[in-house]
Amino acid sequence: MAYRSSAAEAWYEDSSHSSAHQIPLSLLPPPELRQPLWRSLLGNLRDTFAPAKLPPLQLTSRPVDLGLPLGDRLSVPWFRTVFTSIGDVLSPETQPPLELESRPVDVGELITDQLSRFWWASLLRNLADRVAPEPLPSFQTTAKPIPDIIPESWILLPLWSEVIDGPKVFYPDKPKPVEVPRPNANPAPAEPEPPKALPADPTAADLLRDLRRSKIRQRIWFGLAAAQIAYLIVATFWPGLL
Repeated sequence: MAYRSSAAEAWYEDSSHSSAHQIPLSLLPPPELRQPLWRSLLGNLRDTFAPAKLPPLQLTSRPVDLGLPLGDRLSVPWFRTVFTSIGDVLSPETQPPLELESRPVDVGELITDQLSRFWWASLLRNLADRVAPEPLPSFQTTAKPIPDIIPESWILLPLWSEVIDGPKVFYPDKPKPVEVPRPNANPAPAEPEPPKALPADPTAADLLRDLRRSKIRQRIWFGLAAAQIAYLIVATFWPGLL
């Protein structure tokens, strides 16, 4: 005889009653993936030319007008958007009033309105608040006050230094270290060493020769440039001399 626990029977129902309410679980791919290519092609053609007639879709949610979709907005040419913007500025669309479901809360004057005022307006407002402040209603607190923050069972003991009464004791200052005078022995200044003769650079003579030749070339080029300028001036103003 099979043994069945009463606790297990309480937690799990009989399999004969629960089999009717079980949901079949299938981990296999849908049959549309296993059909051949020609059959899928024929099915797509049939859905294109002779689609199945389905009942109208019943929506239970409230539709929301989102305006022009983003894809249609990007496909519109640029001049149409310009004309639409100009039309919205000249004759804006009349829309229904906004329905607010939240409860409005008075937050006082906005900070943007306060910053848009001139400085003397805020100065006069501060003087008026100091001279004749606005009477405000009493502040209503919802928290209950605590009568005794410190319980009576506690004992507050002061510091021992506040209780003891005696003469003040001043400790002597620490002795300062005695500075030992140092002998002022200034060493004799060392004699400057004579400058050492630099060894002769073998490239110095070549460098001087190149500088001398560059100066000669510079004078020659300046002379040629001056001669060309003089020739152009004479040919422009006195062409009969040439």
